[in-house]
Amino acid sequence: MLNFQTSGESHGPALVGIVTGLPAGVPIEAEFIDHEMWRRQQGYGRGGRMTIEQDRAELLSGVRHKLSLGSPISFMIANRDHKNWQEIMKAGECALLETRQVTAPRPGHADLPGAIKYHHRDMRNVLERASARETAARVAAGAIFKQFLALFNIYIYSQVIAIGAVSCQGREVDLSNWELLQEDLKASAVHCADPAATQAMIAAIDAARLEGESLGGCFEVGAVGVPPGLGSYVSWDTKLDAALAALLMSIPAIKAAEIGDGVLNAKLTGSQVHDEIFHDTKHGIYRRTNRAGGLEGGVSNGETVWARGYMKPIPTLYKPLHSVDTRMWEETRASVERSDICAVPAAAVVAEAMMAFGIARAFLEKFSGDHVEQVWNCYDSYRKYMKKVWQWEKI
Repeated sequence: MLNFQTSGESHGPALVGIVTGLPAGVPIEAEFIDHEMWRRQQGYGRGGRMTIEQDRAELLSGVRHKLSLGSPISFMIANRDHKNWQEIMKAGECALLETRQVTAPRPGHADLPGAIKYHHRDMRNVLERASARETAARVAAGAIFKQFLALFNIYIYSQVIAIGAVSCQGREVDLSNWELLQEDLKASAVHCADPAATQAMIAAIDAARLEGESLGGCFEVGAVGVPPGLGSYVSWDTKLDAALAALLMSIPAIKAAEIGDGVLNAKLTGSQVHDEIFHDTKHGIYRRTNRAGGLEGGVSNGETVWARGYMKPIPTLYKPLHSVDTRMWEETRASVERSDICAVPAAAVVAEAMMAFGIARAFLEKFSGDHVEQVWNCYDSYRKYMKKVWQWEKI
């Protein structure tokens, strides 16, 4: 079973990740991992932390001569800002502990419920791990999953479609145009393919900064080239749409997720929603629409798998909200940590990592093997079956 875990605190020495269950023989380029982490640090509205950290992943195990070994892959991402927090974050006794405690929880953050759960008087014990800094390790792991999926012509994309009240129509994406989308997104400071919306989003972020506010938004994330048959309808815990929704909801500040046009579809009639099935000798079985997001009954149907995530505004505000100081039990203003104004573009990159994991795990559940050539043999046999029995020409 493909899996991964992360460890580390925001201002600790490093973030650590471990990937298990990846077959041997997968080409792993460290430069690609670093580039993906660089992408996560971009986006208009990011905070000062991004000028400090220049994330690089040090591969510690599981990769030799640029190939996965089949054993656990571990990596470390050093936190450059740790040098400014060594006394506060050290594992030993801290002389500043009493004077530097965080005791005024931020509304909307894990500070208060986390402190209650783990009996932490100093809420830095919560916020350091609950920080979105942890997602750098997710992106590093996601880069490994992306490199695996690319061997089978499966590619991951994302695009921002809303920041605050500014929104635009997302571009429909499939194998024929996903590379063009990547090129167009490079020209946008907010990872949006619509130039007019990009400028309006930037203006909204500037206005929020002046007001001491923060902004959320919406992104679309998807996978092109996914074959039919990933996931299953036979049990609740095998449905791929459920797994992908959970993965998106695990990203910090994501408060809603939909598969395809899930919310819009709830308002329409069946004939306006369901993606009709067609056939001809050129295309075989095909669809003209993909409102279902490439998933029916919890199973991939051969169309682009896509979903949307909705991100709330970041809870750290430079004009802090009302809170309570739990040392004195007096009303006060919430603690202020260095933060972004808007991180929707970064969240979209994190969502790519989670989508890559979900698709890669489902792919290996169906096409298993200890070495990538064994996986290829299983997949190739399935492709021949799909073309012969179901006249499916896209895989």
